Amino acid sequence: MHELSIATAIVERAGELALAQGAEAAAAVTVRVGELSGVVPDALDFAFEVARQGTALAGARLVVEQVTAQAYCGPCREPFAVGMPPFFWCPRCDRPSQELRCGRELEIVAVEPGPPG
Repeated sequence: MHELSIATAIVERAGELALAQGAEAAAAVTVRVGELSGVVPDALDFAFEVARQGTALAGARLVVEQVTAQAYCGPCREPFAVGMPPFFWCPRCDRPSQELRCGRELEIVAVEPGPPG
C-alpha cells in the first residue's frame, strides 16, 4: 500500500507547515487528489489515521478533494472528462486529445492550525 508512504509524507510536511504558521499542531489537512494520480482516497484516509499517531497531527482530520481527470480538445476548444479507465478521445469530434488539463494532482492545499496547546 503506497498510500502509507504518501500519508507519512503528508503528515511530515503538514507538521512543518503548521509550525511555520506558528501552531504546534494541526486540526485538519486538505489534500487534492487527482483521479489519475494512482492514489485511492479511502486507502489514503486509512493510512493517514495510522501515520498521524504520535505526531503533531495526532488529532487532525484529513480532507480529500477529488479532482476529475479532464483532457482538452484543441479543435473543439472544450475540456472533457476522460473517465476511468482513461479514454482520451473527444466525445464531440472523435479525435484524440494531446492535452491532459487535470487529474494527476497530489498536493497539500491547506493546513488548518490546531488549538493552542
